[in-house]
Amino acid sequence: MAVQGEQGPNVEKPGVDHIIGNEDEEAEIYGYRRSKLKTGITWFFIVVSAGFLRLVFHWVPVWMLKATHSQCSLEHATKVLIVEYFKKYKRNFVKNISEINARNIRFLPSTSQSRIWKNLQDLLYFFIDASYEKEYSVLHSATNQMEERDGDIQQMEDLNLPTALIVPTASGSVIETDSIQVFRCRKTLYIWEKELKSFYRLRGLDVGHTAEDLHKYRGLSWVEQARRRIIYGENSIRVPITPINQLLFLEALNPFYIFQLFSVCLWYTDEYVWYATVIVVTSVVSLISEVYQMHRNQVVLSNTIQTADTVQVLRPGDQVDTIPSEHLVPGDVIVIPPQGCMMQCDAVLLQGNCIVNESMLTGESVPVTKTSIVDRSDVIYKEKEHSRHTLFCGTQVIQTRFYGGERVTAVVVRTGFSTSKGSLVCSIMYPPPVDFKFQQDSYKFVGVLAGIASIGFIYTVITKVMRDLSPSSIALDSLDLITIVIPPALPMAMTVGILYALQRLKKQKIFCISPRSINISGVLNCICFDKTGTLTEDGLDMRGVVPVSQTASKVELSPMTSAKMLPHDHLLFAMATCHSITVINLEKVGDPLDLKMFESTGWSLDEPGLDDTNKYDMMMPSVVRPSAPDVVISNENVETEPPLELGILRQFPFSSSLQRMSVITRQLGASNFDLYCKGSPEMIASLSRPETVPTDFSEQLLQYTIQGYRVLALAWRPLKLSYLKAQRINRDEVECDLQFLGLLVMENRLKKETTPVIAQLHRAHIKTIMVTGDNMLTALSVGRECGLVSPHQQVITIKATAPHQSCPASLTFHANKTNTPSSSVVTQQVDSMVQVDLDEKTNGSYCFAIEGKSWRVVHQYFPEVLQKLVVRGAIFARMSPEQKQQLVLELQSLGYFVGMCGDGANDCGALKAAHAGISLSEAEASVASPFTSAQPNISCVPKLIKEGRCALVTSFGIFKYMAAYSLTQFVSIMILYSIDSNLTDIQFLWIDLFLITVFAIFFGRTESYNGPLASYSPPTALLSFTPIMSILLHIFIVISFQTYCFYYVQYQPWFVPYNSTLGEEEDIYGCYENFSVFSVSQFQYIILALVFSRGPPFRQHVYTNFLLTGSFIIMSICCVVLTVAPPQFIIDGFEMVLPPADDADAYFFRWEIILFSVLYSVLAIFTEYVIIDYIFYRKCRPKLHNISKSKKKYLALERDMQLDKEWPPLTPYEAEINGIPDKKEVILDASKLHTAVMKSEVNGSAPGAVTTITQFHSSL
Repeated sequence: MAVQGEQGPNVEKPGVDHIIGNEDEEAEIYGYRRSKLKTGITWFFIVVSAGFLRLVFHWVPVWMLKATHSQCSLEHATKVLIVEYFKKYKRNFVKNISEINARNIRFLPSTSQSRIWKNLQDLLYFFIDASYEKEYSVLHSATNQMEERDGDIQQMEDLNLPTALIVPTASGSVIETDSIQVFRCRKTLYIWEKELKSFYRLRGLDVGHTAEDLHKYRGLSWVEQARRRIIYGENSIRVPITPINQLLFLEALNPFYIFQLFSVCLWYTDEYVWYATVIVVTSVVSLISEVYQMHRNQVVLSNTIQTADTVQVLRPGDQVDTIPSEHLVPGDVIVIPPQGCMMQCDAVLLQGNCIVNESMLTGESVPVTKTSIVDRSDVIYKEKEHSRHTLFCGTQVIQTRFYGGERVTAVVVRTGFSTSKGSLVCSIMYPPPVDFKFQQDSYKFVGVLAGIASIGFIYTVITKVMRDLSPSSIALDSLDLITIVIPPALPMAMTVGILYALQRLKKQKIFCISPRSINISGVLNCICFDKTGTLTEDGLDMRGVVPVSQTASKVELSPMTSAKMLPHDHLLFAMATCHSITVINLEKVGDPLDLKMFESTGWSLDEPGLDDTNKYDMMMPSVVRPSAPDVVISNENVETEPPLELGILRQFPFSSSLQRMSVITRQLGASNFDLYCKGSPEMIASLSRPETVPTDFSEQLLQYTIQGYRVLALAWRPLKLSYLKAQRINRDEVECDLQFLGLLVMENRLKKETTPVIAQLHRAHIKTIMVTGDNMLTALSVGRECGLVSPHQQVITIKATAPHQSCPASLTFHANKTNTPSSSVVTQQVDSMVQVDLDEKTNGSYCFAIEGKSWRVVHQYFPEVLQKLVVRGAIFARMSPEQKQQLVLELQSLGYFVGMCGDGANDCGALKAAHAGISLSEAEASVASPFTSAQPNISCVPKLIKEGRCALVTSFGIFKYMAAYSLTQFVSIMILYSIDSNLTDIQFLWIDLFLITVFAIFFGRTESYNGPLASYSPPTALLSFTPIMSILLHIFIVISFQTYCFYYVQYQPWFVPYNSTLGEEEDIYGCYENFSVFSVSQFQYIILALVFSRGPPFRQHVYTNFLLTGSFIIMSICCVVLTVAPPQFIIDGFEMVLPPADDADAYFFRWEIILFSVLYSVLAIFTEYVIIDYIFYRKCRPKLHNISKSKKKYLALERDMQLDKEWPPLTPYEAEINGIPDKKEVILDASKLHTAVMKSEVNGSAPGAVTTITQFHSSL
């Protein structure tokens, strides 16, 4: 059995049902049924524990499920437990299984878990017009009386009303049934399949439907629509807004506030009134403000996300009705208005074209053209492959293009949270766990503190019982230790650094929708960059056009020329028509490349209205004509000599997977149509007739691309089609047998910020990668120019071939050197194996470059080589959006903390998969990635890393400080407990409120370091050697000084021992021991805050934080006054017993405390900055780090490649190929490589000679 997910095969695991969402998320599902015995026992203990056990179950619902239910098969389950895995983390969801019965709909529950059951009731009260009110009222009354009179069923049938449910199956078909069992998890509905005994995810029309199936939809009747709404629910994306009183109650049950309540009750019992009152006030204010902020965020998100509108839908008989958008269901056919609209669902265009702004989803502000899907039975609709035919929910249709009087229609394929917008909202509502060890270690460390508190608790109980103290005193003192060791202010202090970082990022126009990602951005050690629009300018400059010249003997490319110098022929016509430019508000908009190309022709673009269509016999989306007056013929001669005008009949949009776009055009007065195609030179050449491709094509292309130019190719073919056939023909049928026209050469300049940022990242030892959809040589040239690939670094291009016929998958390496003349590539095919030549000096500092086609083969057939490729990879060209995401995931699997910086258009998957995705967009915030930079250049990357490092060091520092503070106070209490003394209430208040709280608030105000990025990152694991050693050493010093002062005062001639009976009977704790311990400890709190407030290289110097520095100075002065010469009212308030002022030795003791504190300060600073930071972290840690066992797998791979001089491996025999002596020949195939790598893993060495590098030199 399995719960069938969205992608991927079901994972079979004996005895466990699985759900697979995607490559990153995998879930198990377990069935449970209520056990009366277990339920009775559980509630007995809940009553006995005064409800505390129920509170624990509220925190961990899985425990409640297992305590009251027994596991069973899904078929008999009433509840399900979904265990969702994300990498190595997991989350649990407990959901009820409910039943929808066609004959009993009005009796369905209406709990929050099953809101879908209200959908039918809701839809009955949506009144659109009189006819709808009548029809829905009939349905309402009929369903209410359904069970009372059997005759009503016949009456409903007479009214053509449903008596069965329409249920979509997992395969995409539709069946009718009386009842179904369902559960909802994360806004997704799962339906029970009786035959397969499994749950499957509710589908729209996006699965299992061909293009022909979609075109068969002609509109649903209102009855059919209502029946589908029972299952699909409302077409709305509603973020639930919890009422404030309920939110306040739920937040008050947070473990943090429950612990505070326990602490406050204990303190009031112990008459520690002042601090308890302060904590109550601050907690209430914090709780109310937090609840208010949460409610406000819910309201803002709901108002931002939730939209509703009226839409026009087709009904049977080609009738058009207007209904609320909430009523839409998959299968409805909607009419897109000519003036545009906001899409309320995902729909596939059936007729017409649309100009759409998708910036809300992708961050790409350039409008895109959507075209209708072809009516073909052999084309299965897939969202990613047919995105150019899909209108996504949340995008703005700017305007439509239509033919004649036909409507622009689209069939609804997904609604509600199933839409693209809905899935993005779900990712905000249910964010995946941040893969960062600091958060996990912080919880573990709190557990360690709880363990220390338990030890202190047991020790205190035993020692006080042995001294025959009263039970109440023992209980209060012992429980008080728990509130001391686990500071209630810890969660508040932990968020300070991130809040300040958010504010600073916003000032730098970097916006964040995932604050949890800020800390992890501080340890990024690999950044992937898109090229166009990220490293280079968005806009392109026309360099020129290279036309084809044909002679009697050969076809070759002519010298580069200007577009305006071209004759009125097909090359110029291709440049004027083969684009996606449209006119909006009298301005031409479209892809920057298309705009530059069109502007270079000097032609004009018009989008005629209905009055201008008579001369074309059909409606044209747009018309292009020359602007020059000499080519325009007078109107008198239009009949005989029509003016030069080209109408664009149909557009096949650009596809990154196809690497091309094309248009079907017709010249005014011509009898046939023409197809013009534009795309990558390699693709266009492969689609062109071989005799039309210039003989010097490869050579000329190489010359332009190695100079960094963006090169496109243009081609043409005539079409003899009817207008109707031209509208319906598939692009594969016409994008072939083309005539090659020439090359379009464009210059893509680097942004001025690119080169210095790349250099800065390299100095910080941060790996940089270019991942682009552009040509390999162009990417290599840009990589060289910006410094991503160093000038003298050797680049090895990897080319892989998939297995075909009897030939196995093969792999070749091509080494590119700099400063050497160009020579040819030598490759031979012998016995189905690739034989290539190799320079045996190909070694040392090299990097890899690979294209998307080869990446696909390596990813599938050469997983062992893939890891080395990823570690040394620098240039990844012709990569599809899915392959970009694969690259990010591979980097993460090797232990890299990956950042991705792109323009948000084709990078959404990679931006979301990365630890920190940065979208370059003008929008203030984008759901495409956690971070959005309003400045469209990569200068935001080092800024984000700096702020992340600052926030991370702040989080580390504040955590270490709060832990050290609690342990310091714990030490003071334990020392004083040995004589049955304690700190007084005002002393506690002074430490907790004025020292600790003030420092904790101002701690995070220190800004990030404004110097260069450090070559190493801050620590990421709280429970690693360095932080633990830091805390232990500091606590050891704290214990030493407090213990020394405690005993040192007892040896003074003026010392009077403490009378323990005063503490037990009158709560008088003042004594000389109290004074010595309290006085030295207050300086320790200050010094610990100073020591843990680290400065460079991750934060500014502490003195730049004026509030914190001022607090240090003021508090230090106050502590000196408290120790040396406090006023009498302070002495009385603090209940202090000071050494006698009239005794010179006793008065000098007060100054000795100051001297001890100064000595402690020097020792603490030396310990943190020299022993911990310099010796342990920066010197010993790298030497003691076992690379072979490290979770950073890339370190071991890098070491192996550095040591292995034979890799890329060589074959040990000499050969001479094509007259080139002193070369070595090698052979590679997938089976041999796998065998060699397996042997190397067994033997612990690198693989032997199974590969070869094809050597060629270029002037890169």
